[in-house]
Amino acid sequence: MFSNAILSRSYASFVLAVSFMLVAGCSQSETADWPAALDALEGQGLTIVQEVEEAGSLRVFAGIANDRPVAVYVTDENQVIVGTRVGSRGERVDEATLEALVARPISDQTWGELERATWVQDGQMDAPRVIYTFSDANCPYCNRFWQAARPWVEAGRVQIRHIFVGVIRADSPAKAAAILGAPDPSAALTENERNFDQGGITPADNVPTDVRRTLDDHQMLMRSTGFRGTPGIVVRGDDGLIQKYSGMPADTQLVELLGPR
Repeated sequence: MFSNAILSRSYASFVLAVSFMLVAGCSQSETADWPAALDALEGQGLTIVQEVEEAGSLRVFAGIANDRPVAVYVTDENQVIVGTRVGSRGERVDEATLEALVARPISDQTWGELERATWVQDGQMDAPRVIYTFSDANCPYCNRFWQAARPWVEAGRVQIRHIFVGVIRADSPAKAAAILGAPDPSAALTENERNFDQGGITPADNVPTDVRRTLDDHQMLMRSTGFRGTPGIVVRGDDGLIQKYSGMPADTQLVELLGPR
C-alpha cells in the first residue's frame, strides 16, 4: 500500500499540468476507459500520469508515488501490478520511458521550487555543485553536515543553500529569524554553526510576520519534497535527476553527495 503523499499546492498543480501536457492526445473518453482498479490506487496516494502502451496482455501506465516514478501494469483480468518489467536480457524495459515522462519533469519542478525558496548561501556562488538542504538552527545533524562539508565548501567546489525551517525547539523560529534578518545571513549562518555547541546564534527578540510565513512555506516545501525532518538534502546529478538524502549522510555517501575531494 502506498502512504499518502503530502503535496503542496504547487506540486499538485504540477501533476495536473504534466498530465495535461503528456496526455494531450488522450480524449476524455480514453481516460474514462482507464481500468477501475486504478482509482483504488489513486486513493492510496498514487497518481496516474498517462497510459504508455499496450504490451501483449498488459496495459502499461506511468505513475507517481511519493514523488517517484512507478510503472503500473493492468492485465486482461483487470488486475493491477505495480513494479518493474524486466526483459529477456535482464533490462528494465520501462525505465527510459518513466524517466522521460515522469522522473525528469518531477526533478525540474522540485529543483525550481528549491531555487525560488528563501535560502541562505554557504559557499561561493560560482561553485560547480549546488546542494539544497532543509535546516533547523537547533538541528545537531544539520551542524554535523555543515562541519563535514567544510573541505568541499572552502575549496570552492560546493555551494550549499540552506532553506530554514523552525521545527525542533521553541526558539528555532527566532533563531531562523536572526539568521534570515541579519545584514549578512551567510555570516549569521556561519556564526550559528561554529558556535553550535555553545548554543548557536542569539535568537531574535521576535519573529516578523513575513519570516514566520517564509518558515511555514519552507515546512510545506520540505514535506512536499518528501522529508519529515532535518536535514533534508537535495542535489542534482549529471543526468539532471535529483537525488535526496534524509538525515546526516553516512561517510560513504559524502563523496557521492559532495563530489571528489
